[in-house]
Amino acid sequence: MSLTDKAIEQIRELIRSGALPPGAKLPPEPELAAQLGLSRNLAREAVKALAVARVLEVKRGDGTYVTSLQPSLLLESLGGAVELLQGDDGALLDLMEVRRLLEPLATGLAASRISDAQLAEVKSHLDAMREARDDVERLNAHDAAFHRAVVAATGNETLLTLLEGVSGRTLRARIWRGLVDDQAGGRTLAEHEAIFDALSSRDATLSQAAALLHVGNTERWLREHLRSGGFEQDPR
Repeated sequence: MSLTDKAIEQIRELIRSGALPPGAKLPPEPELAAQLGLSRNLAREAVKALAVARVLEVKRGDGTYVTSLQPSLLLESLGGAVELLQGDDGALLDLMEVRRLLEPLATGLAASRISDAQLAEVKSHLDAMREARDDVERLNAHDAAFHRAVVAATGNETLLTLLEGVSGRTLRARIWRGLVDDQAGGRTLAEHEAIFDALSSRDATLSQAAALLHVGNTERWLREHLRSGGFEQDPR
């Protein structure tokens, strides 16, 4: 570990131990450096790195604070990283594999926890997808919202943030454009309907199976499309 990495780890340990809980204000830089046995430069670099990671928030003229440490905040950079991987075919397939591993399980869990209001939200996005069959941008937006509403019904914020991160909006748009061009959009809409029907019955096993079929088919389509070079001319 570099000296900066060690300094970062020392501050993280203060946070993990509860010495600096969420919302706590860090001591002034000279005091923090002395407390940790660091130079002021190292303390400054460690604070900067943790601010970039959203663990700390620097408020000009006020001080530096520990953030809420919510998963949605700490993991939000994952989505940005995924967008940067859009040109790497291997990385895209890896991300789809992660989605296939996580999303069906999340959908099964959602079936046992989803409320009537949450189910109605899922249905509203499904209805919007049906109405937007020929509008890829709207399809993409409501597809993402459909799956977000399903996973949100688990009540697991970390799972929701992870799945939103690996399901990049740009990749979704490219897939929907390709599906519509290949006239496979109708089949994919039917797969969403099957997921909704399974959730409506509160059947966890059926919901998991429906989601696995959907994500598996999407992954298979993506593999074939990448193999044929189908995204090479896509400006998105």
